[in-house]
Amino acid sequence: MSFLWGVMGGPSAGPQPSGAETIQKLCDRVASSTLLDDRRDAVRALKSLSKKYRLEVGTQAMEHLIHVLQTDRSDSEIIGYALDTLYNVISNDLEEEEQEENLTKVDDLGSQFTEIFIKQHENVTLLLTLVEEFDFHVRWPGVKLLTSLLKQQGPQVQQIILVSPMGVSRLMDLLADSREVIRNDGVLLLQQLTKSNAAIQKIVAFENAFERLLDIITEEGNSDGGIVVEDCLLLLQNLLKNNNSNQNFFKEGSYIQRMKPWFEVGDDNCGWSAQKVTNLHLMLQLVRVLVSPTNPPGATSSCQKAMFHCGLLQQLCTILMATGVPADILTETINTVSEVIRGCQMNQDYFASVNAPSNPPRPAIVVLLMSMVNERQPFVLRCAVLYCFQCFLYKNQKGQGEIVSTLLPSTIDATGNSVSAGQLLCGGLFSTDSLSNWCAAVALAHALQENATLKEQLLRVQLATSIGNPPVSLLQQCTNILSQGSKVQTRVGLLMLLCTWLSNCSIAVTHFLHNPANIPFLTGQIAENLGEEEQLVQGLCALLLGISIYYNDNSLENYRKEKLKQLIEKRIGRENFIEKLGFISKHELYSRAAQKPQPGFSSPEHMMFDHEFTKLVKELEGVISKAIYKSSEEDKKEEEVKKTLEQHDNIVTQYKKVIREQDQELEELKQRITTLMSQNEQLQATVTQQVSQIQQHKDQYNLLKVQLGKDTQHHNSHGDTFQMNGIQTEEVSKLKEELEEWKNKHELLQGQIREKDFLIEKLKSSQLEIGTTELSSQSSRSGGLEHNNELQKELEMLRSQLQLQSAEISQLLIENQKLQVMNTTSDPVLGDSGAIVAKSSELEGQLEQQIKELKSEVKALSEEKESLKQHLDSSSSTVAILQDEKIKLQQEVAESKKEQDDLLVLLADQDQKLSALKIKLKDLGVPVEDEDDIESGDQGDEDEDVDEEEQD
Repeated sequence: MSFLWGVMGGPSAGPQPSGAETIQKLCDRVASSTLLDDRRDAVRALKSLSKKYRLEVGTQAMEHLIHVLQTDRSDSEIIGYALDTLYNVISNDLEEEEQEENLTKVDDLGSQFTEIFIKQHENVTLLLTLVEEFDFHVRWPGVKLLTSLLKQQGPQVQQIILVSPMGVSRLMDLLADSREVIRNDGVLLLQQLTKSNAAIQKIVAFENAFERLLDIITEEGNSDGGIVVEDCLLLLQNLLKNNNSNQNFFKEGSYIQRMKPWFEVGDDNCGWSAQKVTNLHLMLQLVRVLVSPTNPPGATSSCQKAMFHCGLLQQLCTILMATGVPADILTETINTVSEVIRGCQMNQDYFASVNAPSNPPRPAIVVLLMSMVNERQPFVLRCAVLYCFQCFLYKNQKGQGEIVSTLLPSTIDATGNSVSAGQLLCGGLFSTDSLSNWCAAVALAHALQENATLKEQLLRVQLATSIGNPPVSLLQQCTNILSQGSKVQTRVGLLMLLCTWLSNCSIAVTHFLHNPANIPFLTGQIAENLGEEEQLVQGLCALLLGISIYYNDNSLENYRKEKLKQLIEKRIGRENFIEKLGFISKHELYSRAAQKPQPGFSSPEHMMFDHEFTKLVKELEGVISKAIYKSSEEDKKEEEVKKTLEQHDNIVTQYKKVIREQDQELEELKQRITTLMSQNEQLQATVTQQVSQIQQHKDQYNLLKVQLGKDTQHHNSHGDTFQMNGIQTEEVSKLKEELEEWKNKHELLQGQIREKDFLIEKLKSSQLEIGTTELSSQSSRSGGLEHNNELQKELEMLRSQLQLQSAEISQLLIENQKLQVMNTTSDPVLGDSGAIVAKSSELEGQLEQQIKELKSEVKALSEEKESLKQHLDSSSSTVAILQDEKIKLQQEVAESKKEQDDLLVLLADQDQKLSALKIKLKDLGVPVEDEDDIESGDQGDEDEDVDEEEQD
């Protein structure tokens, strides 16, 4: 135990062992001890020695420590010591004093031990399972160790975690840990895990990383938070940068809207902490990641629109115009606003409407241009303003027109109270500061980019150079400054402006050639053998001369294409001209500018080329080289081709007009076709109706033809017709007799109905007299009932008679129809003599009269039948009423009988009581008279009174 005493600081009798020997003994103790406490103490001792003796512990103890992790997982303390020891061995986090001395040695050790550890993939998988443990002493060292492994051998460890089941998902659970230390170190772990690995970035994003990270940033206080917010923002940048899938997921998840509160700044912006500046800087960079020009155009456009609709752009513009904002934050905000509005018309229009909080208020564009042409402003800020102006004009013809319009004579403010963007650009273009000249020239070139009409309008701009001198055009003033031999940066800027202005604009080329000093100046500059600094100017002069040849319309006799080519061949030489032209694309600053739209220069001297201008050079370099070597015949052919192309274009435009007119006519014809089709459908419907009617008429016609054929057969024999007429007269006489009989019967029935009505009236009157006395009511009720029964019988008789009568009437009607048919079939179509025709016509007239009379009589009978039916209905209703009254009377009679019975019972009881009382009185000796005696006495008194009256 002497070595343990030495390690733990106890007294030792013999010589002290070396560090390597102590570590060896501790490793043997870890490997051979059976007691867990002994192994734990040994691992604790190795942990204490791991920082000082890193190499020895790493080489001797790593295998034993991994074995402890595999076998002693039940004891969290020994696992924690083992993880801490491995972390000290693998990590490069040394003390500050040792870091400078042993930097290279430390890097080699860390990467070597990491490579040994991850050689067995099971070690990393074991570490992932330990990170899942909730125990703080296990989880936290595991997170730190895994982070260190990723720092040392990132791609290899990423691949192992990626293929391990649920490897990334296990690590995502660290963000939900309630212990801030583990959560914060988990963010650092995920930073290392997501570096340059798109697959892991996608998995982490779809494991709800955006939601959790934004929640942490909100909990920590957004931009006012600490270093945890910085770590979360760095992780978000890892997940979104150059990852289109995650950017789309971020936008679709409405996480852009949650970024708006980050940029809410107050009125007092003084005294920002360094951490807040860092956080806000990273937040602005995160916005730029979503709208970077290197992203796919569709994704960038959708993010730009989302930032406008959620108010994020408005918030950024507020920071842009706020006071007291630190310079680096203001610069980054300008760059961020630039990329948010670049190529998005809606955002560009909003930015044009933003005003600075000044008195009077000025447009934000004017305020930014003022800082761009001010040489006292920081270089980085001026570059940011130029980039913002370029992005504002990118694919924005409306904005280009507004900028150029401020230079035109008709729109310049005569009072001079307000400064316009055009005036600022002209002032910067001709100032003494070369950087202002270059920035103004590039900004003005962007106002003319791919806009031929504005190039022509800019030729109208006149500048007042000095008092008493006539105004000079802007084009002439640019060439004058070029010929004066100013600084290289100024000349490069002006040459870029002139090349952009003259390209694809023949009128501007003509104006440029109209000045006789321009071509000699260009040829002189190209022909001279100057130093390396002037080679760039020579190349741009060659480009400008080539543009003057290529876009020359030969309107000036002295400066036709052929003459300019001859001038180049005599003064410069074609090969020399092409060589000087190639200086541009071979320049180092040209290749830098061609990489990205944002001007990123380390110093003002390096600002030579613009990104859009590099595209123009790439487009024109080959074309101009071919144009220089072309002969006059080829030029003529090319001109002829151009003319034919122009003619072809004119023909195409004419055809387009014709096609538009034909399209309009087609639309009109389509409308007419629809109306005609609707009319056709209506007409077809009417035709079908008419066809059905015609078919009906045809059927009727066929029936008539058949009937006429039958008539001809009947008229073949005259005797038959006369017999038929005789039969018809006999039948008519019989019908008349039957009608007379029915009339008589009808009158009898009417008389009977009158009698019944009279009886009904009597019954009604008798019902009114009911109620004088109970006996009279009973008799009247019984009489009414008898009458009612008789009425019902008579009504039944009448109904039967009416039914018989109706049946006979229907038979008469049928016979009448038969007679009509026979009358129609007996038309005299054929005949030999006129007498027969006359007789038949007379008979027909008589028959028609008789038929009419029969019809009228039948009609009268039907009307009488209806009146009889009505009488029957009324009588049946009266019968029903009488029946109801009968029922009521029967009920009253029954009740009166009951009452009479009760009275009789009471009277019998009273008689019995009276007789009993009389008997009792008689027994008592009281004289009692009987009723008979009283009645006889009363009768005697009456008789005496009568006799006395007679005597008197």
